[in-house]
Amino acid sequence: MMVSEFSCGGVILDGRKVLLVQVKNMKGKKIWTFPKGHIEAGETPRQAALREVLEETGYKAVIVRPMIRVKYAFTFQGNYVKKMVQWYLMKKLGRIGKHDASEILSIRWVSLLKAHELVQYPSDIRLVDMLMASLHIEPTQAAPETEE
Repeated sequence: MMVSEFSCGGVILDGRKVLLVQVKNMKGKKIWTFPKGHIEAGETPRQAALREVLEETGYKAVIVRPMIRVKYAFTFQGNYVKKMVQWYLMKKLGRIGKHDASEILSIRWVSLLKAHELVQYPSDIRLVDMLMASLHIEPTQAAPETEE
């Protein structure tokens, strides 16, 4: 059976740092990625992206602009899943809650260079590359990172 999914997510910037979430992928491996999730009934893609960021990280953000829409496919529980994700560039407003411990193992603010080392999904690498190019970040401008 083929299933189509549409998710929205946020790449949250605070200066030259970006917020990553650590999750377990379908194979149970821990990976760093950006917060994202499905649209709920009555939501716009923008509302879904902001809600997912808040639920998964505890941070309230505002959308700066849409980034890219990525498509990929995978097999899950015998179903062929075609997935599309709309990514938005966001700016941090402030932390108003805690991350969702049932879904998210950890959250971490890192430099874009560190993010480039940590993320593994091709679309996440592309998002980091786009940000580094837009901010004219060279590999020598690494910033120290903070843990949460």
